[in-house]
Amino acid sequence: MRNRYKTIYTDVEVEVDLEDFSDEELLEELAVRDLIPDSHGNGNELIDKIFHLRRQGKNFDKELDEYLYIQTGRAI
Repeated sequence: MRNRYKTIYTDVEVEVDLEDFSDEELLEELAVRDLIPDSHGNGNELIDKIFHLRRQGKNFDKELDEYLYIQTGRAI
């Protein structure tokens, strides 16, 4: 039996002014699309942690590797 339905895909371009959306709405949309990690957002928390660990003379390699992964999407 043949499929009675045909699937059609199309691309649509829409002009949108990002100023029409709040920061929270934009971050939520990025999170829904899995384009930013949920655990550390944009990495600001990790930068703070790295800063404090470095000032204390402690090892921060793990945190730096995680931050670089968040920013580049590539593991070291």
